Amino acid sequence: MTQWVENPTGGRDRGPQAIVRAWIEVLVRPRRFFRTGVAPGDQAPGMVFGVLVTLIEVATRMATGDLTVGTIAGGPLLTKLLALALVGLFIAPAVLHLTAALQTVILMLLVPERGGISETVQVLGYAVAPCLLAGLPIPELRAACTVYGAVLLVIGMREVHNTSYLRAAVVGALPAAVVFGYGFGGFRALVVAVPGLASAVPW
Repeated sequence: MTQWVENPTGGRDRGPQAIVRAWIEVLVRPRRFFRTGVAPGDQAPGMVFGVLVTLIEVATRMATGDLTVGTIAGGPLLTKLLALALVGLFIAPAVLHLTAALQTVILMLLVPERGGISETVQVLGYAVAPCLLAGLPIPELRAACTVYGAVLLVIGMREVHNTSYLRAAVVGALPAAVVFGYGFGGFRALVVAVPGLASAVPW
């Protein structure tokens, strides 16, 4: 548990410009980004990044009518704002940390010489970068975003925990299914985009 609170060494810049730069870098040069942009103990930028991407994805789905929250607090707009606050302050950070805990347990079983827990949190946070566009009501686009997010997770696991791509794919499979398959709706989008998958996969 000390790895959650260790003193940061290095790490990424803070602020809106740094977030935009991180989004571009992780999409364009993921290996270099994870190798140089993830620092021990510096999990705050990665967590903020992941929460912001999730908020934009949820807000987009609300705006396009793909996600409805009803009216429970003084009007539709206030209800949506409260729902976004709930996602940003509680749900997204909780899911990120619970998934990081699951990922860490799997790493402990399969990758003896692994990095710290905070690096795992950062990899998960930055791997959701493509899902910024996943809220648009286009199944093919959502499927592509979530698949690329899963690929980024594998690349991040390989670079940060210094393991092979095969082992990174094995250890990242379950967390990727949770975050990208169910959380961002990748499984449903894939079935819609590729109808033949409906009879070939269990979800």
